Amino acid sequence: MVATSQPSATLAGLEMLRRGGSAADAAIAAAAVCCVAEPMSTGIGGDAFAIVWDGATATGLDAAGPAPRDAEPRPVHGKGPRAVTVPGSVAGWAALSDRHGRLGLDACLRPAIELAENGVAAQFHCSAYWRGTPHAPAELGPAPGLGEVYRMPELAATLRAIAKHGPDAFYRGPVAAAIAAASWLSEADLDAYEPSWVEPMRAGYRGVEVLELPPPTQGVVALEALALLAAQERPGWDDQIRAVALALEDGFQRVRDGADVSDLLSPAHLAARAKDVPTLAREPGGGTVYLCAVDADGMAVSFIQSLYDSFGSGVVAPGTGVVLNNRAEGFEVAGEVTPGRRPYHTLMPGMLLERGRLRGPFGIMGGFVQAQAHVQYVTALVDERLDPQAALDRPRYRIDRDAVLLEEPLWERADRLRKAGLTVVEEPGRPPFGGGQAIDIRDGRILGGSDARKDGFAAGF
Repeated sequence: MVATSQPSATLAGLEMLRRGGSAADAAIAAAAVCCVAEPMSTGIGGDAFAIVWDGATATGLDAAGPAPRDAEPRPVHGKGPRAVTVPGSVAGWAALSDRHGRLGLDACLRPAIELAENGVAAQFHCSAYWRGTPHAPAELGPAPGLGEVYRMPELAATLRAIAKHGPDAFYRGPVAAAIAAASWLSEADLDAYEPSWVEPMRAGYRGVEVLELPPPTQGVVALEALALLAAQERPGWDDQIRAVALALEDGFQRVRDGADVSDLLSPAHLAARAKDVPTLAREPGGGTVYLCAVDADGMAVSFIQSLYDSFGSGVVAPGTGVVLNNRAEGFEVAGEVTPGRRPYHTLMPGMLLERGRLRGPFGIMGGFVQAQAHVQYVTALVDERLDPQAALDRPRYRIDRDAVLLEEPLWERADRLRKAGLTVVEEPGRPPFGGGQAIDIRDGRILGGSDARKDGFAAGF
């Protein structure tokens, strides 16, 4: 089964599985297609993270890049050349393919190359987000209308070079030179980049083991919030929001590149935090694509990839079709850019295990809403026993800007939350609440879900 935010990406992933590829091959193919079919949210100028279950053990892939090594500590730039960190996605694809793939990186990139060359029809949300982005790069052409076919020939050429020569075609040579010329990155920054394999963090929640990645991601925020909730017999919505707010406070204060945050899950810390009154912190924005795949041999891949804001920095490396990220905006959490380090990362692939076996991969994109949405998905799946589609489609809340935003179906709960002392905003729009994908394995059945807030679908055979 494959679940993604774009129909063409789901089909590309299924094609890899039908050809005998692994879940890793399916994830790479789907991720590459999303760079074409949803270019405002992701691209090879961005970052990626993954959790891979190989049938017996789980490993994490960290493919996020740092700020330039010679950057000066300075206020954060939200857009433009000084908002760019080293793109990690391409190196992440190659690492995932080398360790867990069967078909080779070139085969996995073929569907994306064909779509970039021959054209892809803009889906509803893709078209709306593109048309609604004031800084959409002119180099990509006018924003397509719903169903309108657009092409990305320069990106196709770059992907073709990567398929032929591997990640060297991106991190060295003409493409690297173009990226360096368009940003504050140097060719040496690109040449030195390598992704890493890391150990996922884990926490139990009512019989299910939840896996998230360590810093620089905010995965520990979801784990801490779930651990706070697990200590309560029947937590309500206000309890859940309170737990998430407490965990977000700790995350903003503690999550940094290379930081050890394991103590945030210790019984002593959780007991102390359970007595505290949270404050509602303001969050920066962001946008992402998430996808997941499970193959017939039991391998599962939870994969997330992003430019951060819509069309990232707004900068395109000349002649390459590579839209560069603005991930350095994540340094806003710390207050200034840290040279050679990664910022606070919103990206969070999730994975569930049950009694030592795969329960399923899941993730919800949407910038800083991700940790909050992970909590909402897991509690819906475990406490309410919803299927993954229903759990994803369930209305969400979002703690943001000193308030709790409620999606329209939750407006009826606004008064109760106000009585609990919370500032509540009845939010009419859907974009603040993100969009997710999930696969869940129960009693020998494999169930998929694809968020109605996005364009894609889940499918299997």
